[in-house]
Amino acid sequence: MKIKYSDNKSTIKIKVRKNDDGTDLTFLQFPEIEATGIATHAFSTRLGGVSNGIWSSMNLSFTRGDDDRAVYENFHRYARLFGVPDDQLTLTYQTHSTNVRVVTEKDGGKGFTTPRDYTDVDGLVTDVPGIVLGIFAADCVPILFLDPVHRAIGASHSGWRGTVHRMGAATIDKMKETFGTNPEDLICAIGPSICKACYEVSLDVAAEFKHAFPGYEDEILRDDGINSAGEHKFHLDLWTANKIVLEESGANTDNICITNICTNCNPELLFSHRYTHGQRGNNGGFIMLK
Repeated sequence: MKIKYSDNKSTIKIKVRKNDDGTDLTFLQFPEIEATGIATHAFSTRLGGVSNGIWSSMNLSFTRGDDDRAVYENFHRYARLFGVPDDQLTLTYQTHSTNVRVVTEKDGGKGFTTPRDYTDVDGLVTDVPGIVLGIFAADCVPILFLDPVHRAIGASHSGWRGTVHRMGAATIDKMKETFGTNPEDLICAIGPSICKACYEVSLDVAAEFKHAFPGYEDEILRDDGINSAGEHKFHLDLWTANKIVLEESGANTDNICITNICTNCNPELLFSHRYTHGQRGNNGGFIMLK
């Protein structure tokens, strides 16, 4: 498979591990997190699961019409990758909010092996070793966080709404409040999602970003003018916008890892809502304290 990379510099690596049935599980990692020895993580790809059709093959969503048995097996394969029982995966309940939940031992398995007793949660944080935090996206931005000093982690889903309302900042604030995190210590990883070249937005979305990111308009937006249908369109850079959010929250620029793999540019590798017009599964982002 030929992968298309953006012009953005990135250290993200493609990794492969064998499933129990001998097939290849393909995922993505930033070496900056793995090098700490404190945590491990993975951004899923479409490769290595058992789903069929539009969900082929590593779909990580129970709510998009796929066979639940296939989705369960797909999640099980990621539990195996992290070396934990299925009931150690804890998943978000995403509604494009900026709500962040503190995960404890009692939350293990919620969203996978047991029902969630929470809704409207787009971010998770914990300091419990062995709990895998899981978030999901298919063009939106997945962000993972590691505090190597206080041994705490976070995971957040940040679409355009989450970005304009600073989901990354909400996650850092929760880690500061709960674990005493100093933002300068964080390693932050912005995972595979839609790139600026592929992400066309309407005037109303652009207006929200102009209001929320004063002084950065030229950096995150490209004004494409009026199209043949009389619509004013822009292209939006979610990667840069989220980097700005993290920097303004105190994260060290040198500790912010940003992908160069776009979901829309690589539909054979990753699920993309825009590319498939909504006929797709979900990618996952996972992180665990060792």
